This record gives sequence, structure tokens and C-alpha cells, in this order.
Amino acid sequence: MTTVNAAAYDAATQDLDPPLAVVDLEAFDVNARDLTRRARDVPIRVASKSVRCRSLLEHALAMPGYAGVLCYSLPEALWLHRCGVSDDLVVAYPTVDHAALRALASDDAARTAITIMVDSTDHLDAVDAALGAAHPDIRVALELDASWRPAPRLHIGTRRSPVFRPRSAQVLASRIADRRGFRLVGMMAYEGQIAGVPDGGRGPSARLVRWVQRRSAAELAQRRGETVAAVRRVADLEFVNGGGTGSIESTVADPSVTEIAAGSGLLGPGLFDSYTRFTPEPAAVFALPVVRRPSRDLATVFAGGYIASGPAKPSRLPTPVAPAGLALLAAEGAGEVQTPVKGAAARRLRLGDRVWFRHAKAGELAERFPEYHLVRGSRIERTVPTYRGEEKSFG
Repeated sequence: MTTVNAAAYDAATQDLDPPLAVVDLEAFDVNARDLTRRARDVPIRVASKSVRCRSLLEHALAMPGYAGVLCYSLPEALWLHRCGVSDDLVVAYPTVDHAALRALASDDAARTAITIMVDSTDHLDAVDAALGAAHPDIRVALELDASWRPAPRLHIGTRRSPVFRPRSAQVLASRIADRRGFRLVGMMAYEGQIAGVPDGGRGPSARLVRWVQRRSAAELAQRRGETVAAVRRVADLEFVNGGGTGSIESTVADPSVTEIAAGSGLLGPGLFDSYTRFTPEPAAVFALPVVRRPSRDLATVFAGGYIASGPAKPSRLPTPVAPAGLALLAAEGAGEVQTPVKGAAARRLRLGDRVWFRHAKAGELAERFPEYHLVRGSRIERTVPTYRGEEKSFG
């Protein structure tokens, strides 16, 4: 992990009271350029759930190599479209939100800009139930399950779409093409077992992860290519989306993919420290104030229980990064209203001092703070609202 520049952040925010969150724009830009280097001229669609800040989405989209947003809900896509963030928005997860579907159907510009995800005719039925059978054309994308299933009953990866084989994708594509009010324009496949699983380390488990990812990538490249070809016999696809920050190299090697989804790599959260293929800068950090000294070797900061989603284990906890040498207590972890830290540096902390942390995941930090202070060097360039600061909650 690259060292967090806590001294610069302290100087930039010296007149502000913590808790507060900072995004280092220089680190963000370094990460953004590295993502495009890894993508090798394949456009990157920004995954909004990993950012959740309109200003940062716009900042990324203004950089070369970035085009469009991968949203996580239809209400979010409608809002981003109204705000002028992008006219190319794909909703990565199926929706059954009747109010949002009605809003989409009633807005010609939004219907041109927004694509929703489906993986069965049940999703088409849900749209018809919300809008009636005579609704205008809704743009849809078909999701292929990208997990690896090397043997019966063995599933490695995220459990997403029931569409797994080229034949089932072609059948669904044909049913979409035959349904009034729908237009199939894209495909998506998210290889979570590669993109979301760190492959660093030297032990047996790390070697197993790398072996699984190599085998999975090879299997998926063949299956996805065959599936895209089968679906293209039915529909003229505008895009085939794949990947994630952690799988860019293997995803761009698949010639059937036309764009990459990535977002976490822009902010470089804690879970992305252990990949062999890339090392992002830690661009997003937050500061908490010391409010107690329960003993000579402990300091307690206010709040801190910002636990990341996923399986409940230590990797989902925030990590204290400055002053160096601090650690959480195994018995308490990060608490809702207080978080004790230990280590030699704890002896030097006094009430009101700051401890800087990194969140385990990227976008979820924005659910905890209403604003981000965007810093260059030791000054705040501007302060911008997160989704929460704009009173938006989509998850």
C-alpha cells in the first residue's frame, strides 16, 4: 500500500472538525490513468456504486478513456440523467420499481439514454405490470452469469443470472425480440470471482486463487464469446460489458467485450491492496477524532463502525493508517459510536487528535459522509456532496 499523506490532509482540513472524509484528486487521477492503461483502449464505463458522488463521476467521465455509467438502481440512473451526468446509463441490476419504470416510460430522453438489465422473461413481465402492455420501447440488456462451474454442484463466483449457456441466452434474446415494447441493445457479464477476489500472497490459498482465476478466465472467454455470437444472431448489440477493477487484464483479452466496468480502482479502498496485477493509490480516507484515553496504550476515536458489505470477517473493517502502527482491537473492532485503537502510536495521541482510516470498499464510504473534501496537496480544491449529501439513497 502506498503511504497515506496524512500530514497534507491534516494541513488541508485544519479548520474543520472531524469526522470528515477526504478524496485526494492527485491519487484519484493516477488511479484513473492506470485503469485506462490496463484497459488498453477499451472504454471504461464507471461503476457508480463504487463512487456515489456526482462530482467524482463527472470528474472521471471527463478523462480520456471513460464513457457512460454503470448504475446500481433505476432511480439513480434517472437522477443522474436529469442532472446531466451522462446520456449513456446502464442499470446493472434488474428493477421491479414501478414508480421508476413509469418515470422512465414517460420521459423520451431518459428512455433513449437508460438501459435496464434483465435475465428472464419475468423481468419483462414486471415491466409490463408496471406500465401496461402498450408501453413505449424500453432498452434492455441481457446478463450472462459469469461464474465458474467446473463440476456439478460446484459454483465459484457471484450468484447472479440464471442465464449461463449460449443456447439459453439466445432463447431469451429471441423472446425479448418477440415482445412488444422492448429492445435488446446490450449484454453484461460480471466475473466477480476474478474482479472481486484478491490474488496476492504466497501461501497455498493464494496459489489456489490464482489457479482458479486463470481457469475461470479461460472458460469464460470461450463461453462469453460463443454467447455473444449467439445473441448477435438475434439482436444488433450496441455493447458487451464485462469486468471490474480486479479483472481488467483478462476481460480486455476477450475480443467479444466492447467495454469495461470499473469504479473501485478510482478510490483504491483497502480490499484492493492485495492484487498482483495492479496497486491503486489510496485516494479516499477519513479522519476520526480521539475522544478517550482508556489506558496508556489505548486511544478511542469517535464513531468508526463503517463496516463494508460482504461476508462478515475482519477484511470488511476499516483500517487505521495514520499515525502509522495503529490497529483495531480484535474484541471490539470498529464500533458504532466509538472505536479503540492500540499500538505504540496510541501512547502519543491526545484528545482531539486525528486518526486517519481507509474503508474496506469504495462507494460505501459515501453512505457515511454527506460531503467529500477534494484535496490537492495540502489544500482543499473544493468540497462536494456525496449521494447522501444530496439526500439521495438508492440502496
